[in-house]
Amino acid sequence: MTASSQLTVTGHKTKESSAIDQEPKVPASTGPEGPERPGERGGGAAPVELRADCIADSAGGLTFDLNAPEDTPTTWSAALVLRLRGGDGADDEVRLPLGPNGAGRLRAVLPSTVALAEGRWNAYADLGDGDPRRLLPGVHDLRSLVDRRPLAGIGRLGVRIPYATKFGNLALRSWLRGPHAEAGDILVGPDGMTVSGRLYGAVPGAGARAEARARRTPASPDAAPAPVTAPLTIKGAEFTFTLPYEELAGRWEQGNEPWDLWLCPAEGARPVRIARLLDDVADKKQVFSYPALPVPAAAGELRIGPYYTLDNDLALRVAGPGES
Repeated sequence: MTASSQLTVTGHKTKESSAIDQEPKVPASTGPEGPERPGERGGGAAPVELRADCIADSAGGLTFDLNAPEDTPTTWSAALVLRLRGGDGADDEVRLPLGPNGAGRLRAVLPSTVALAEGRWNAYADLGDGDPRRLLPGVHDLRSLVDRRPLAGIGRLGVRIPYATKFGNLALRSWLRGPHAEAGDILVGPDGMTVSGRLYGAVPGAGARAEARARRTPASPDAAPAPVTAPLTIKGAEFTFTLPYEELAGRWEQGNEPWDLWLCPAEGARPVRIARLLDDVADKKQVFSYPALPVPAAAGELRIGPYYTLDNDLALRVAGPGES
């Protein structure tokens, strides 16, 4: 069993992940989610559908219980296989031993101590015959993920959320971050927005602030726009800041401009991406909706509002006149 232990680098450049749930429409012989790897079923008689129920624990572990007919042949090497979508390295496949758990049931466990690199992981069952089968989602008990509150001093935060892809298959969305700034309540007003949250794996100090950074590519490194900053109000590991819209409106150049939100725990400290990860929602962009409010600017009336990216990171969008 292998797994990546690499932490997400919270550097200055950010773009939304390209490994989103856009599974290409391809011939059945290559599977609905990209070309099949050697050993996967590509045709012939349809295999017995295998469906996995998932139970999450508060530490970040997952238990998979598969329905399997009692006469389903298995061997000692049977495993639940997780493959990182778009990955091709040795650490991009994780095999979890799959064993009997009562009549017609097989079980595999993904402990919280096994690190999964950030991204989307497709789930398969290899019953030991060298023919991995794509798993279908069953019943997901994710109650322990709702309002999850790890210890603030945790050095590395792992989050895994099972979900059904647009083609009806089982996949996991994984994050691995340290430190991490968890977004909580967001209050949107006509002059700006107020964000409350909790910082993990770092202690706020002098100069702690939030930063909005333009995602546009500058003509040269020297031409990169300065971030728009807001001071933090700190209470233990909890933080609050209010980011005014006026300065963002004054920086607008054209079209729809995204600004990514970061937290600097202290002067000179490595910045941390602000995101919302600690719940049971794998893709927040289409679930959490905030209003974009009108803001006057020299170029005309702009509209500014927060949103979550495809990676559940917090961002702002500044839309020019006539843009939506």
